[in-house]
Amino acid sequence: MHSTTPQARKPSHFGFRFVMPLALGSTLNPINSTMISTALAPIAVAFGATVAQTGWLIAGLYLTSAIAQPTMGRLADLFGPRRIYLISLALVALAGIIGSLAPSLAVLVGVRVLLGVGTSGAYPSAMRIFRSQGDRHGMAPPRMAMGALSFAGIATTAFGPLLGGIMTGTFGWHAIFAVNIPLALLTAGLVVLWVPRDTPRTATFPQLVQEIDLRGIALFGIALIGLMTFLMNLDHPLWWTLPASAACWIGFAVHSLRRSQPFVDVRMLARNLPLTITYLRIMLFLMLSYCILYGFAQWLESSAHYSASAAGLMTLPMSVLAGMCSLLAARTRSLRSPFVIGAAGSLVGCGCLIFIHSDSPVWFIASAAMFFGVPMGMASTATQAAIYVQAPASEMGTAAGLQRTFSYVGAIFAASLLGILFGHKPSDGGIHALATVMICVSAFLLVFTLFDRTLPKGSLD
Repeated sequence: MHSTTPQARKPSHFGFRFVMPLALGSTLNPINSTMISTALAPIAVAFGATVAQTGWLIAGLYLTSAIAQPTMGRLADLFGPRRIYLISLALVALAGIIGSLAPSLAVLVGVRVLLGVGTSGAYPSAMRIFRSQGDRHGMAPPRMAMGALSFAGIATTAFGPLLGGIMTGTFGWHAIFAVNIPLALLTAGLVVLWVPRDTPRTATFPQLVQEIDLRGIALFGIALIGLMTFLMNLDHPLWWTLPASAACWIGFAVHSLRRSQPFVDVRMLARNLPLTITYLRIMLFLMLSYCILYGFAQWLESSAHYSASAAGLMTLPMSVLAGMCSLLAARTRSLRSPFVIGAAGSLVGCGCLIFIHSDSPVWFIASAAMFFGVPMGMASTATQAAIYVQAPASEMGTAAGLQRTFSYVGAIFAASLLGILFGHKPSDGGIHALATVMICVSAFLLVFTLFDRTLPKGSLD
């Protein structure tokens, strides 16, 4: 376990100046994920595109991020997290420049892919920096510092659509891409000033490139795209994608077992059962969260006939509570209790959803959604702490990136579930059916976490 001596707890190692650039960078992915929602309609008008065509602006970022998160994490492990962080921010700034001048929808989709790669470097690099700094000074897991990362991401998710709407209405849709330029440059400046330099690398560049495992990344990416393509089309299943994806997963596993330093160490995941369970747990928690983030808002607008702005205001208490819970979870010394509280909060929220109707009072509808802020905040921060203590220090970047990959798979499961239960239009019956499925998932998470022997007992200190 980590040292708990007075010197090991010096707050200066994880003070405001150190955490600020890492927290700011963690907002880049969620802000680009959420701001686009308010710009889809004007982009479609500008380029004469259909809804399906503009949908690639969303799918492009999610699919790229799911693959790029562990890839950028691996690069952070090999080249140094500060270096990869700065390179990622340069890609974000470049995407902002191209996006603000994009002449076609195809170019915009390419910009979103570039943003997926660039924004994917922030979180795994930050986790690797935390671990390196903590190990260097013999510190316990920096729960408050990691809570700041979680809070920043949740707050950005909450206000992203509102910010995107204001910018699109005032300056046009190009502005949601151009805003990445000052954000990336500001973050890069703070990283240069306040984040310690990486340890000098003795290996040559060709040696490091060989360690990246491009074949493993390619197999992983193709397998994941095949799985997500199937999940995103459950209403009209593309059955051929399942065996194609399964073949790639098998090839990926065989390749990983044969390579001494694979992109994702399958042997490590098989041996490290606690880490594997952490990934599966956050996938289910994020599936519940995305069901609400996407499904509840759709129901409010289509079935309850609230405006988009009113729907956003009604989900704002949920986001505020999520931010508060992320900070509260950071103050706990146990891993189990935040997960248990999160699952219990989800159960309460699902119970409320069972009784809401399109004509229910506003306060009751908002209260039902608010409870889901508990699992959003609790599970996010607790998962970061779990990965910090469960993953090998030498693979922290890759491990943190895989966490985000499992999170995006949870988002795809949520989108697929909403498509099945809502059909062509959300309804009261659809939201009740969704609540029933979510009750089953929440109950499973609660019971499993209570009896999960892979979680350490007591304090992490």
